[in-house]
Amino acid sequence: MEMLIAPIVIIVATLAAASTGGAFRPGAWYEALNKPVWTPPNWMFPLVWSVLYAAMAFAAWLVWDASGPAAWMALLLYAAQLVANGLWSYLFFGRRRMDWALAEVALLWIMIAALAAMFWSHSQLAGLLILPYLAWVSIAALLNLRMVQLNGPKGPAPSEA
Repeated sequence: MEMLIAPIVIIVATLAAASTGGAFRPGAWYEALNKPVWTPPNWMFPLVWSVLYAAMAFAAWLVWDASGPAAWMALLLYAAQLVANGLWSYLFFGRRRMDWALAEVALLWIMIAALAAMFWSHSQLAGLLILPYLAWVSIAALLNLRMVQLNGPKGPAPSEA
């Protein structure tokens, strides 16, 4: 039973972060935003995020499996970046503050880059599994920046959305 605790905690924590995407949905406000032509189609976001969350959880488990309690700093950073990941959805979709989300995604990007390096030191595969997440968040950050440029910090007023 003890061997199952770490994977269960990792999965639950990762699912909690993933659930923010469902709690703070894009909706009419997002649809009313001016978006760059290179914005991925809406159907792509849940598909990509599902794969990324699975890879992230597997990477965290690999780190735990490789180092156990000695990986506590890497796993603490994993938990912290999960919180930051969920915070972005709240800021962007929940609060409709694209400017705050942009500042937050910059911090998230730094956390993910550090996470990849820390995970690499425990398991090279775990470090590699974080790189697609870093790439996707890079795209999301650029998309967030471009949306602020096109729409202003808050986008259209609620009556316009």
